[in-house]
Amino acid sequence: MSQPPPRPRPKPKGRPPEPPAPPMPVPDRSLDPEMPLPAVAIRSPGNHPFIFRKMIDGVTGPLVARLGDLVQVLDRDGAPLGYGLWNPRSQISLRMLSREPQAPGVDFWTRRIDEAVKLRVDQLGVERESNAYRVLHAEGDGLSGLIVDRFDDVLSAEIFSLGMYQRIGPILGLLAERLGTKHFRVRVDERVALQEDFAGRPISSPQLPPRVTIAEHGVRYRIHFAESHKTGFFCDQRDSRRELAKFCKGRTVLDACCYTGGFGLNALIRGEAREVTCIDLDEKAVALAKENANANNVRLDVVHADAFGYMRQMGLNGREYGVVVLDPPKLILDRDDVSAGKRKYFDLNVLGMGLVEPGGLLVTCSCSGLLDAAEFQQLLKAASRKANRSVQLLAMTGASADHPVALDAPEGAYLKVAWLRMGERLPEPIAASRDRESPADFDEPSEPTP
Repeated sequence: MSQPPPRPRPKPKGRPPEPPAPPMPVPDRSLDPEMPLPAVAIRSPGNHPFIFRKMIDGVTGPLVARLGDLVQVLDRDGAPLGYGLWNPRSQISLRMLSREPQAPGVDFWTRRIDEAVKLRVDQLGVERESNAYRVLHAEGDGLSGLIVDRFDDVLSAEIFSLGMYQRIGPILGLLAERLGTKHFRVRVDERVALQEDFAGRPISSPQLPPRVTIAEHGVRYRIHFAESHKTGFFCDQRDSRRELAKFCKGRTVLDACCYTGGFGLNALIRGEAREVTCIDLDEKAVALAKENANANNVRLDVVHADAFGYMRQMGLNGREYGVVVLDPPKLILDRDDVSAGKRKYFDLNVLGMGLVEPGGLLVTCSCSGLLDAAEFQQLLKAASRKANRSVQLLAMTGASADHPVALDAPEGAYLKVAWLRMGERLPEPIAASRDRESPADFDEPSEPTP
């Protein structure tokens, strides 16, 4: 006898699910100037692209300057100085775009983007090494307030300026035409949104894939956009990851603050390290580091732990490594953090230096723009004395060349990478006599040159 058909299941009671929110429209303010232009006078002209609020004399003439407007910039006597993007709500009230006589239009933006692409693709040849690189580096490419990285067929933008946010659609369109990319995402950090006083919610193209796979020097990495920091991957360390491999053959390697395992994977795959341990406090980063190891068919020892506590325990255990990499996140976010941030860098490097075997290598980094290279080197000298070690500085390097720095905006050289060969441990009495030096003895960094 046949069975009766099953009864339909009753629908669950309650409110129906909310429909998905419509996608954010992409800001598409025209790149052509809206003539006639408002004019803004400034008190003390200089060559830096940042014009701070205290340097503004005021809007001059009958036209009202709206937020994000392209404005003509004048000196206090009315002489033209160039053109910039206007946001009086921000401490950086003007970001200079051009000092040419004519107002920048589509031709200006196209020329800047063409120059940026030509530098990376034709002159630097970055696509021979990776399908992930920086396309636009803010002031370094003459487009203050905008960073764009390419990850395969995705353009990933980070915005620091209201004016750039308003125009991001046409800018990404010009880039996509030249690079052949299919997708984009736009990110505004919460701190930046507060400083610039605008609601910069994330934006992405409708078919943006949740993740992409990139390759760098033959090493594969997964990028998960929803869970990543900044634009999604730190292209600035590409050259450093490549160079690290030269020091790792047959050695044990500790990659502290590993994020998604970039240094550790290079040490293991290209450097032929005997053993690699990666540490990070971010659970999502740890999971992605393991996924990256699987993508390369290698075994990577990844530990979810605080780098300070882990290294302190390894020191108590008497553990030593042939190579130690310290690449922490930004420890000095603003001027109020300078003293505490320097202390963190100091403590981190004291611990790291103590774990390197004599003749081994310490690669230690700072991405804090408020700690310049000279100060970082002084801090490392103090840390070496505290750690009771002799040290040779082999090189002080920075970001890869696809992160150019404008000489008029030197803070663009934010990344410092010190390559230190660790010598023998010094006798204790000598170390004790040197213990007086600490980060508290250093001078505070000066204001960036406006």
